[in-house]
This record gives sequence, C-alpha cells and structure tokens, in this order.
Amino acid sequence: MQSWFDLTGKTALVTGGGGVLGSAMAQALADHGARVVLLGRTREKLERAAQRIQARGGQTRWIQGDVTDAQSFRQALESIGDVHILVNAAGTILPEAMTGPGRSLFELSLEAMREVMDVNWMGTVIPSLLVARQFVARGGGVIINVASMSSFRPVTRNVAYSASKAALLNFTQWLAVHMAQHYSPGIRVNAIAPGFFLTEINRSLLVEPESGQLTARGQAIIAHTPMGRFGEPEELGGATVFLASDAARFITGIVIPVDGGHLAFSGV
Repeated sequence: MQSWFDLTGKTALVTGGGGVLGSAMAQALADHGARVVLLGRTREKLERAAQRIQARGGQTRWIQGDVTDAQSFRQALESIGDVHILVNAAGTILPEAMTGPGRSLFELSLEAMREVMDVNWMGTVIPSLLVARQFVARGGGVIINVASMSSFRPVTRNVAYSASKAALLNFTQWLAVHMAQHYSPGIRVNAIAPGFFLTEINRSLLVEPESGQLTARGQAIIAHTPMGRFGEPEELGGATVFLASDAARFITGIVIPVDGGHLAFSGV
C-alpha cells in the first residue's frame, strides 16, 4: 500500500505556490517524489518556497504567471511541459470586498469584489481547463482545488470571498462528473477545504499586530473549532498527497475538510 502514495515520475503544478498554504501542499508532494513546479505572481515568494523544498531534497522549480490571464497561463504551461497533478491554490482576500468597521454593505468596492471573484473563481477555472487538455489526451490526471469553510456556509463580513469559494466547490463537483462521463474516468477532480490557518492574507483579521493577541474574530473562530487552535500549513499535506495518489484512484468530486472539526460543530 505504501507504493500507492509514491508520486515519483509525476509533475505537479501548484498555483499560488509561493503562498503559505500552496507552498506547504507543494512540499508534501515533493516529499513523496513529485517534481513540483511553483507558479505565482511574486518572484520573491516563489524563490523562497522553492529554496525550502530544495533544502529538504525535493525537486522543484518556479515560474511566474497569472492564473487570471489565459494567455499568461498558457505561456507558462508551454514552458512546463507535461503536468500530471494540478493544485489550484491561488487565492486572495481583499479588505475592500469585506464589510466591517468603517465599511458598510453599501460601501463595498465592486472593483475589489470582481478581483476576488477573478482570482478565486476564474483563477481556478482557467488553469483547470488548460491543463485538462493534457489530461484528456493522456486519459488521466488529477486536479485538486482549494475550497474553504465558506464553500459550505458564508463567513460573516467576507461576502466576495465566500461567494467565490462556494462557486469553486460547485465547479469541482461539476468538472469531476463531466470529465468522468465525457472524457475519461482516469481524470479525477477533488477539493480540500482548509479550516482556519494563519496566512499572509488573513493574519491581520485574526491577530492583533502589536500585542499578538487574537482579535474578536480570531477568538470566535477558535471557540468554534473543537480542536481549539488554528491549523498548521503542513497539516494540509496528508490530504493533498492522498488525493494526488493512486490511493484515491476511485475518488472524484469530493471535498475533504481539514478544519479541526469546525464544519462538524454546531456551536453548542
């Protein structure tokens, strides 16, 4: 059974590969033998993530690209070559697309809301459709999308992010069925739904920058997470490797919460 989790000979493309969660998922794939390509907009983040993976003996390289721009992504894909595993980890949260102190519902930035939808929704659709052309020609491949707790229920204040992640989960299920029925049952599409992890895009919402204490929002999250803590990025690795590997060869169209029990907890 151990051989089921061996990804040697596979190339994994991880979008958002310079981010906290994307790089952790990439690390897990590299630890299990995959050649990992990190794709993102920011060179410095990509370089740091690649160096960490290489320091642990992993095979990796990085390439700059924009998941919201089909031509940019197509050019990046041409330089990468064959891809066997696609992890769509690119995502964003923008304060201007959230309600909260000093910003009512009627003061939301429509431009920011469009950008969140573009990155989180179309930034998954575009890579999926372009890489899937390879999968169809080969008769197999794996897509792993990064959903969210807000894919199931909207998170207060975060209207654009919640809507984008709900759309992403629906797309995961739709594409899984479509690929299996119309192209090949060897093309699998699944998702991982992280609970609450501290990342560069949400830290200021959950932790006071000066004191390091939890904000009221951070306290509410911990109170509704039965394990009583935020997730550690590397804790996404097990689900990532599982879905990418032959251990999940009869699994498609599902979402795995990695959330410390948050989704199961009713609050009482």
